Amino acid sequence: MSKKSKKVRHILSLSGGKDSAALAVYLKDKIPDLEYVFLDTGYELPETYEYLKRMRAILGIKITALKSRRDFDFWVNIFRGCLPSPQNRWCTRKLKIDPYEKHIGSDLVHSYIGIRADENRDGYFSSKKNIIPYYPFIEDELIKSDIIQILEDSGLGLPKYYSWRSRSGCYFCFFQRRHEWIGLYDNHPELFEKACEYESNHLDKRLYTWIERESLKQLLARRDSVLSGIFTRPVKKCSSKSKKLCDRLKSIHFSVDDGSILREAFSSNKQLSNLKEEDEPCLICTL
Repeated sequence: MSKKSKKVRHILSLSGGKDSAALAVYLKDKIPDLEYVFLDTGYELPETYEYLKRMRAILGIKITALKSRRDFDFWVNIFRGCLPSPQNRWCTRKLKIDPYEKHIGSDLVHSYIGIRADENRDGYFSSKKNIIPYYPFIEDELIKSDIIQILEDSGLGLPKYYSWRSRSGCYFCFFQRRHEWIGLYDNHPELFEKACEYESNHLDKRLYTWIERESLKQLLARRDSVLSGIFTRPVKKCSSKSKKLCDRLKSIHFSVDDGSILREAFSSNKQLSNLKEEDEPCLICTL
């Protein structure tokens, strides 16, 4: 007798952002047995939890919240106060990917990802061979305007945090732009203060900040210049080998709303043109 084949599971991971929400609407009637999960760190914005509640009510779907057995405070102590960063994204691994892969186990899973056809980025790739990614928006050539239309037609609309923030994620996400940190202060001062506490309470007494070379208190002190939309990015002392590039970067003023200037500066340098961008957030957090 042949072994009974495993049931294929279909899973959509919701971030609380517009793209995964639109994908939930888009696939709802196409995949009846679709599972909806939310990787809850416990440190999300209040607007995120509100939006997920709205999704449950309007779409009539069950959303399973997946949480790590250990929270962020536990792990930041394990890492001796070293805060996560683009170079060390331990928060994504410990609070999102590990609980997600544990929930899946050894089942064969079709994982649906809300990357649009007008984006040039990759999704979450698991090392597990039983997780197969699918990109419905790319396959059907849907772009940002289509996603907005889907959300408007469904009655969901956009999460409220989009009025001051460009992506979903934890309230202290290090991928926030500087003006978005100010937005956090304006909209949730108590959460901004908690984020500041993480910068000051370090077991090894070293200085760790969410923003490179600047604390949140220092950022808030120059609020007006941040909100003006222009700032001069501090640059570390460069070796003679890369001095020309450093001199160029020092002379550039960066808009807080657009990292394209920085990417252009790097792409024009042959030595750095093939480096992987580290200013883009993990899609498992932000779609």
